[in-house]
Amino acid sequence: MTTPQLSPHAEALRAELMPVFQAECRASVELLRMTPLAGGASMETWALDVVVDQQAESWVLRRDMGSNMSEQALSRRDEAAVIEAARLHGVSAPRVRFVAPHDAPRGWFVMERRPGESVGRRVVSLPELAHAREGLARSLGRELAAIHSVPAAAVEAHLRSEPLAPTEAATEGLRAVSQRIARHNPVWALAFRWLDAHRPPETGRRCLVHGDFRIGNLLVTPQGLSAVLDWEFAHLGDPHEDLAWITVRDWRFERDALEVGGVGSLDDFIAGYAEAGGEAVDRARVRWWAMLGNLRWSVMCHAQAERHLSGIDRSVEYASLGRKSAEIDWEILNLLRTEPSP
Repeated sequence: MTTPQLSPHAEALRAELMPVFQAECRASVELLRMTPLAGGASMETWALDVVVDQQAESWVLRRDMGSNMSEQALSRRDEAAVIEAARLHGVSAPRVRFVAPHDAPRGWFVMERRPGESVGRRVVSLPELAHAREGLARSLGRELAAIHSVPAAAVEAHLRSEPLAPTEAATEGLRAVSQRIARHNPVWALAFRWLDAHRPPETGRRCLVHGDFRIGNLLVTPQGLSAVLDWEFAHLGDPHEDLAWITVRDWRFERDALEVGGVGSLDDFIAGYAEAGGEAVDRARVRWWAMLGNLRWSVMCHAQAERHLSGIDRSVEYASLGRKSAEIDWEILNLLRTEPSP
């Protein structure tokens, strides 16, 4: 059986993938179906239904689109290595099956397909996920503790090296992006001023940080968390960065009263983190990273809009993100109002 009515792009992709699959599996491989999935801004994602040696399997392909959303993002080869290392150390990550050869036109990897819903608005609202949402914040805390316990030695060869302290690297990297897009924003100026004035002391602790741990990058079933996805921003850093990022208002999908991803409370989230062996959480440090997280997302939205406005990547989605930045700026002003001024 062959894949019916493939587009020219899909047919070319199939021709690239099949020799790798057959060589790695050392068995007959039949690709029954290729279905494009909604992906990120710089990645194409496909669901693959295959038969390997007469056994049905379900895979997902993640492949570079050609444009680079961030110079901080890992390559697909390094991302795959980090995912597999995390899985082997007890994290709910999919098993990586194949990685593109070094001479592939674009980087890609294939992992097993896990069940669950990842679209944020559905995760926070679908009736069939109501039971899962009741304990989801706590289970996400436990999952994050597992991520932070992955030994640095298992992943550091695949992560970017950063000589600056995590808080300094975060603010300076964000300043560089804001200066590159040359957009003066007084809310950003206020936020940078607050972050500089309230920078927490360096602890010296660095662990594996997922870098984008939030609703939308997690698979959720009626039974609970199924898998942690999208590891391209993984790095070694302050664990409070992950603890705070999931509280950014935009990741609550209009369930603003539920601080952790629109599904639960920060208290439950931190309780789950502690239950699974996570180190003591400094709430003031979480607030600092939450301010930076909102600022980061506002700057990133404008940077994405700039890709459209400059003509590099024409996209209605990118253009709309520039408008979204105003909502995030409002949240930054609300946070500044409740925190001591610089």
